Amino acid sequence: MKILGLDSSGLVAGVALVEDGVLLAEYTLNYKKTHSQTLLPMLDELKNMLELDLDSIDAIAIAAGPGSFTGLRIGAATAKGLGLALDKPLIEVPTLEGLAYNMFGTDRLVCPIMDARRNQVYTGIYRFIPEGTGFSMVALEEQCAKDIREVIARLNEMQREVIFLGDGVPVYSQILAEEMHVNYYLAPAANNRQRAASVASLGEVLYKQGRTVTAAEHRPEYLRKSQAEREQEEKAMQEQAAKLLSEQAVEV
Repeated sequence: MKILGLDSSGLVAGVALVEDGVLLAEYTLNYKKTHSQTLLPMLDELKNMLELDLDSIDAIAIAAGPGSFTGLRIGAATAKGLGLALDKPLIEVPTLEGLAYNMFGTDRLVCPIMDARRNQVYTGIYRFIPEGTGFSMVALEEQCAKDIREVIARLNEMQREVIFLGDGVPVYSQILAEEMHVNYYLAPAANNRQRAASVASLGEVLYKQGRTVTAAEHRPEYLRKSQAEREQEEKAMQEQAAKLLSEQAVEV
């Protein structure tokens, strides 16, 4: 079984190939370039180095969101294009679950946090439970958008050691230091950002469970509206309020 993994949900762009539980290749770039410049060239390089016939893959695992609106759209367009051209199913891997999977097997809680601006983070809380010769990942808190202090309060309630990872860690490090009352740890550089290898690995698990969609069916999971959409709604509400005030003034 060959699973191609793609992740462009944050600043990191990544492509990986997993075959029967073995990581054959991974290409990761965490640099200030747009994913439209990096994702397809990375895939082409991986394909050439492995002498990979893309038609031989079984499915495409995509980090399905939340994350950067632009990044998710680029990833979705790439995955959908490949899926349609190759007639392969897509595996929608929730971004936070893929990120948490970087810490596979730990006995601590795992809390990925992605900066969502305005003191909010995209987050979830996960733990790994022994199962057979491996582990299964369980979501104690499903991925969501929350104020960072709400996340901290929930973790303090749980009274268990926790590992943080994600691009929200450096942004909110001071708040974590001040308000976390349980022991916490920060993931190392190799594991603290999105990895296409984790998306592909978790994708392989989901594929075996039959959790696939067609390329045409895939839609990114944004969790909340974009800033542009929020500003447009706010402007519309202001205009509506102004109109109501104007109508009242006319009646008087």
